[in-house]
Amino acid sequence: MKIYRNINEYNESKSSVVTIGTFDGIHKGHQKIFNKVINASKQSNLLSVVLTFFPHPRIILNKYNNIKMIDTLNEKIDHLEKIGIDHLIIHPFNKKFSLLSADQFIREYLVYKLKLKHIIIGYDHRFGKGREASISDLKEYSSEYNFIVDEIDAQEIEKIAISSTKIRNSINKGNLETTKKYLGRFFSLSGKVVKGDGLGKQIEYPTANILIEENYKIIPKDGVYYIKTKIDNKLYNGMMNIGHRPTIGSKEKSIEVNLFNFDREIYNKILSVDVVEKIRDEIKFSSIDALKAQLAKDEEHCLKLINK
Repeated sequence: MKIYRNINEYNESKSSVVTIGTFDGIHKGHQKIFNKVINASKQSNLLSVVLTFFPHPRIILNKYNNIKMIDTLNEKIDHLEKIGIDHLIIHPFNKKFSLLSADQFIREYLVYKLKLKHIIIGYDHRFGKGREASISDLKEYSSEYNFIVDEIDAQEIEKIAISSTKIRNSINKGNLETTKKYLGRFFSLSGKVVKGDGLGKQIEYPTANILIEENYKIIPKDGVYYIKTKIDNKLYNGMMNIGHRPTIGSKEKSIEVNLFNFDREIYNKILSVDVVEKIRDEIKFSSIDALKAQLAKDEEHCLKLINK
């Protein structure tokens, strides 16, 4: 997959099948769109192109909006590479770009720049200044500029429409089974492994402390979670604590991962963990010994889940 950080970098001579959106989370609804784009591009011998935006338009257009993203930009790129898209354009979203009219956007960007022949788009997509244009408007433009418009209906799981907002809510509530249903995969966290205070090692539960630098990334509520991760293509199970470690009076929020049957140094490596299931809320214990005893119970709980 070829990646562009601005649509003006794109300079392919071949026509394209395009989809457009923020695609936060790359959930099952998004995946259906991408698969249609890939299939259509193969059938017509065209390029498959995803046009997305960063930062999220809602962050720019509403300065008080503290929306959190399901995936970081790098996580989104990883998911799209696995799906098999030819070209990914990550165009900077700013106030100036938001003022483009629908006509300008279609004519200058889609038709002339991307050489659009076929667009596949979600049922609720709107575009142009003030989100003025809808699917109906896009279909009117298609006859003028000679491209096909395919609209994707709302995808449903158990009669509940999939949306990034519902996925964020399920993550916030620690409902990771629902999150997995919507995403078609486990929710994941990725970050650099940094040095901690060494307490985990002292109590025989050494941890990898994950630093997530992207402050727009959604983090599940404080608690202990069963996780999985791959390091050098080998699968490891473990448990993760998110929170302020009230037993030792820490003021800093941290994300600490204890991997089972693992004793390597991985400082400064990027660790990506799949968050499988919430075990319990974070608790303040009466002593370090009480904390250690609970960690043994947490590990036993995780091992039962692994064996199940």
